[in-house]
Amino acid sequence: MARWYTGRGDQPEERRHPEVVCTVGRRHYFDQQAMESFWAAWQEEVGTARLGSGRRPGDGQGTRGGGVGRERREQAVAVALAALRQAGGHHHGLAARLAHEHGGVARSWQRAVSEARSLLEQDQDACTGPGGGAAP
Repeated sequence: MARWYTGRGDQPEERRHPEVVCTVGRRHYFDQQAMESFWAAWQEEVGTARLGSGRRPGDGQGTRGGGVGRERREQAVAVALAALRQAGGHHHGLAARLAHEHGGVARSWQRAVSEARSLLEQDQDACTGPGGGAAP
């Protein structure tokens, strides 16, 4: 609110933030009707999408919902899985190495490595579990 209030003089009068009605301590209070009118006028003229506010478009499921994010995640998991198989299992610093080699941040690669480790363990369990074994 402070940012909006301090920049109010730069805005046209019809989109100008309302005046402070009273201040208690360091907290400012505004007239509710004036605030509602201000927000309605601002949203109508400028549009909330142009402000960059709110959530990004999507289904709210993150990478679980599919789309580009999930495709990238699956590619990262595939790269991590190949690296795990090549190294013969997990070793300290794998995520950092993958981030250095392929770009991105180590934390994202750590998630991909964790998911790949889980898949690798599932594959190993399937091969050594009851009725499992190597294919002829």
